[in-house]
Amino acid sequence: MMNAKLLERYLLRDVLKQVSRSFYLTLAVLPGSVTKQVGLAYLFARAADTIADAGRLDRNTRATLLRQLKLQFVQESWNREDIKAIQTATAPQQGHAGERTLLEHLDQCFQAYEALAPDDQTEIRRVLPILISGMEMDMERFPGESETELVALPSLDDLDVYTYKIAGCVGEFWTNVMYAHLPRIRRTWDREAKIRTGIRFGKGLQLTNILKDLSTDLRRGRCYIPLELLTPAGLEPRDLLDQRTMAGFSPILHTLVQTALAHLDQGWLYTLSIPRRDVRLRLACMWPILIALKTLHLLTTCDNVLDPARKLKISRFEVYRIIVTSTLTGTTSNGTAYWRHLRKAIG
Repeated sequence: MMNAKLLERYLLRDVLKQVSRSFYLTLAVLPGSVTKQVGLAYLFARAADTIADAGRLDRNTRATLLRQLKLQFVQESWNREDIKAIQTATAPQQGHAGERTLLEHLDQCFQAYEALAPDDQTEIRRVLPILISGMEMDMERFPGESETELVALPSLDDLDVYTYKIAGCVGEFWTNVMYAHLPRIRRTWDREAKIRTGIRFGKGLQLTNILKDLSTDLRRGRCYIPLELLTPAGLEPRDLLDQRTMAGFSPILHTLVQTALAHLDQGWLYTLSIPRRDVRLRLACMWPILIALKTLHLLTTCDNVLDPARKLKISRFEVYRIIVTSTLTGTTSNGTAYWRHLRKAIG
């Protein structure tokens, strides 16, 4: 059995890298005093997402396992037998090696979680049930698995609630953890104000992902574009499966891109409020915003986002270029100039 330090190192380096190279880079640049809390919260969220999307298991089983996982963060302490049952049911069903490894080590994630300070455990116990409720919302609102069972969210309010549950709540968690562990943050931040901004930061990232994955999600039976926007344009969710609908859909896409940009603008203000000496934290916030701006640029310059053949994911080279450029300029006015350049390209 690994000691606590070796276990933490294995989970936050080896296992996390297998399930997300991009977040692994973010975690690597964060100040050491907050990497455990943020890294473990991510692993728990990724495990829940893997369970929710485990297509080899029927929907009722997945829903039951998600509830069982959420319960571990609601009750006073986690139950080893419950976690073992989740692992037994899910790990063998995973085709992705990294996700299978994560589920096989879910009990060890809880062991590492037990070693955290009580206040840090409280923050994780606060955010995980919200995140999992967002995944449950997915399963409830979208009962099908294919385009023949396509359903749309009813309203913009539903979309806003969803983006909060899946990512906005992470902005709140992130703010509380940074405030608790970084002295300069405590001296300079109004925590409640930053929580509000952090929530919008997260919503912007999630809305960008929704727009990027639009054509794929439609074919999985999920239309995150609300009927509140589609109906006045004379469109139904099924129309978005037809590439010829793009002309009528363009104004709706523009509206949602502008919403994402407004959220990301708040995320940038959040980032600039981090003291310049906390350069590692600044970079950890800059990277996802800049990557999101690049992604939105791809969306706005693509001739047809409804075409599933169009790839709207920026290249690994572009990701590394963003990392290098922001690392060189992140604490100077050139960093803001770089952001403005990317922001202006979208409109």
